[in-house]
Amino acid sequence: MKKLHPPRWADKLLEFFCAPHLLEEVQGDLYERFKRQAVLFGVKIARRQYVWNVLSFIRPFALKRKPSPYPTTFLYSPTMLRNYFKIALRNLAKNKVYSFINIGGLAVGMAVAMLIGLWIYDELSYDKYHQNYDRLAQVMQHQTFNGHKGTERSIPMPLVAELRTKYGSDFKHLAMATWQGDRILTYGETKITRPGNYMDAAIPKMLSLKMLKGTHEGLNELNSILLSESTAKALFGNVDPMGKLMKIDNRENVKVTGVYEDLPFNTEFRELNFIAPWKLYVSTQKWVQRALDENQWDNNSFQLYAQIADNANMDKVSAKIKNAKLDKVSAEEKKFKAEIFLQPMSDWHLRSNWEEGIKTGGFIQYIWLFAIVGAFVLLLACINFMNLSTARSEKRAKEVGIRKAVGSIRAQLINQFFSESFLVVTFAFIGAVALILALLPWFNEVSDKKMVFPWTEPVFWLISLGFIFITGLLAGSYPALYLSSFQPIRVLKGTFKAGRFAAVPRKVLVVIQFTVSVTLITGTIIVYRQIQHSKNRPMGYTNDGLIMMQMMSPEFYGKYDVLRTELKNKGAIVEMAESSSPLTGVWSNNGGFSWKGKDPSLQADFATIWVTHDFGKTVGWQFKQGRDFSREFSTDTAAIVINEAAVKFMGISDPVGKVVQWGSGKDAEHFTIVGVIKDMLMESPYEPVKQTIYLMDYENVNWMTLKLNPNKSATESMATIEATYKKIIPSAPFTYKFVNEEFGKKFVSEERIGKLAGGFAILAILISCLGLFGLASFTAEQRTKEIGVRKVLGASVFNLWGLLSKDFVVLVIISCFIATPIAYYYLNDWLQDYKYHTEISWCIFAMAGVGALMITLLTVSYQSIKAALMNPVKSLKTE
Repeated sequence: MKKLHPPRWADKLLEFFCAPHLLEEVQGDLYERFKRQAVLFGVKIARRQYVWNVLSFIRPFALKRKPSPYPTTFLYSPTMLRNYFKIALRNLAKNKVYSFINIGGLAVGMAVAMLIGLWIYDELSYDKYHQNYDRLAQVMQHQTFNGHKGTERSIPMPLVAELRTKYGSDFKHLAMATWQGDRILTYGETKITRPGNYMDAAIPKMLSLKMLKGTHEGLNELNSILLSESTAKALFGNVDPMGKLMKIDNRENVKVTGVYEDLPFNTEFRELNFIAPWKLYVSTQKWVQRALDENQWDNNSFQLYAQIADNANMDKVSAKIKNAKLDKVSAEEKKFKAEIFLQPMSDWHLRSNWEEGIKTGGFIQYIWLFAIVGAFVLLLACINFMNLSTARSEKRAKEVGIRKAVGSIRAQLINQFFSESFLVVTFAFIGAVALILALLPWFNEVSDKKMVFPWTEPVFWLISLGFIFITGLLAGSYPALYLSSFQPIRVLKGTFKAGRFAAVPRKVLVVIQFTVSVTLITGTIIVYRQIQHSKNRPMGYTNDGLIMMQMMSPEFYGKYDVLRTELKNKGAIVEMAESSSPLTGVWSNNGGFSWKGKDPSLQADFATIWVTHDFGKTVGWQFKQGRDFSREFSTDTAAIVINEAAVKFMGISDPVGKVVQWGSGKDAEHFTIVGVIKDMLMESPYEPVKQTIYLMDYENVNWMTLKLNPNKSATESMATIEATYKKIIPSAPFTYKFVNEEFGKKFVSEERIGKLAGGFAILAILISCLGLFGLASFTAEQRTKEIGVRKVLGASVFNLWGLLSKDFVVLVIISCFIATPIAYYYLNDWLQDYKYHTEISWCIFAMAGVGALMITLLTVSYQSIKAALMNPVKSLKTE
């Protein structure tokens, strides 16, 4: 009989996996079959067949699991599901403080994550309003100056003809354009100022403008104009604008041939309020016509947009046109090594930074930054849930033990705890939506957006369901697995203790919370210091009380002396001047300068600004050497004033009196340096001031600058200026800009980042403090009797406060030590993007650390002092 026994290991395997209520029957059948096959085919074959039969019996229905008498679904029975949620609701109602902390913390965390998600979606959808988004590009160029490769959007006029002729099959459309700027639009007595462009006739099709009136061919006529819906409304009211005649800058008469839908806020062309034909601009601007007629490849003053052919590849076309300019320029220009390329529309907003001809990113870094911040803030809220759930484990240990004793398996307990987690997350989601609706106006203002809550978007609600599910899993996974692992025998015998290492995971999570919070605090401080560092940078002039007015129509010219005399006589201004560039920008850069002792290999490129006599007095030039332009010197028409950066660039000592030549041959002009001024900060406050030459000219000017009388109120002075302006220049609307406000706009991006980072840091601290408050409350509750004993033995309130606060303070100190190198690494890397930047001092980390400690002590002190003041008689009496 021994020889007829099947393999014992196969029997053991069967007993291991087979359900007990099926084992006897199955094993008996297999034994009978084994004996029959042994007689018929032999023992060896029978044993092999027995093993096969055992293995083939491993099926779901035969596995060790008692069949449920209740109808079941894949994960839950409906009855159990209702029971889980009923218990969850009871637990939430029973522990109101912990429920508030959990739901409130998760609501804040989810609101932050969702707000950031809406912001990221808006940023990533930038320019996607245009149907040809993936085939549109701007033609740009790299040029090398003195060994450094720079990147610019401005291109020469002849390039468009070269691309059409030589590479026409690669492009569907090419469109020249001016730089967007304010223009005076006039219809009858109505005058408004709006930004717009002169562009080629193909641009409406390229940008897929939604025409409300007229067609995309509206710019084919020379004297035509397309208006945005809001501009047409402002200019014509309820009158149909089609076919109406109007004026641009009181110069060109044009006919309205179309009205297009206002472009959305998240497009680069959002301020494109009108489009006039490029050919009209060429025909009315002599210098532009000259650039076209003379084929000026060295005049980089224009913009060019392109739509590649349907069968073309953006990268291949970009590589193909690389030498389109280099092959055409003169030998003198070839030294700049011009490289033409296409910048796809998809990169305009998010990847627009270049260094030495290499794309180095751009705003996309902030997308990643805030995505990480959003994820971490949500993680902080989930950590609160995990910590409070596991901290209260002993409170629920008996519940778990009883449930296991009456037959609950671990999977059912896990389901129950996940049900509680999902219920909390659902309530938190509702709270998060309410918070978003309350915060969205503020968030839009800070982030310069016009986002709306996507109530009607099915995709949003599908993503929200997924968001709830992921957050529920993230928050509930650790508590569910931890609580469901309790042994019922130890729990019900009363011998269950959490263990000496049970609090370690909670402490780790608290450290993670405050590491994130301290990093955010440090980042906010650094951003603020960088902004203040740049704002406090010496400007080289005084911008208080200065206003600028752009000379947008012919009526401005020739009125300077009259306007200046009348305003000074009325005491509204101290001084007034004109210039070719605004005080907050440089509109012209030129090369071709030489001087005695100049290095022949040096490529002399200067910012060039034309000014009138009183410009220095108006803005408050600060002279280092020499003098200002003066009406007393008739030779000042051939004089120049340079800045300190120019002296350094030229490498000359005692520059006053030195002669600078501009141009060569018979066209060369000679200028004498009469003064050196401190560097005027006109462009980016984060970049070095460029070498600049100021020349005197009353014709090549575009801006008026006025210095208000400090002895009169600004309101009174502005009223006088407006009245005088309207009397002398009645055909143009009175528009002006305060210089200090315009300069302040240069910090808008960094201030926006700072405000957002600061807001999220505050919310992260709030969430962390909610968690700390809950843990401190639970700790005080758990140590009630210990505190009573210590008070009886003579411990003071201060001693007890220190005892209960010590653990939390230690965790926060550890967080500070971890956060410091992390913050230093990333913030130092961020600061390197700015050539003029603040330094990271150790005191910044000390401030962040002390701030975190103070917040921690304030948070836990309420519960600590409350517990320390409790009457020991109450805490020590027998229950």
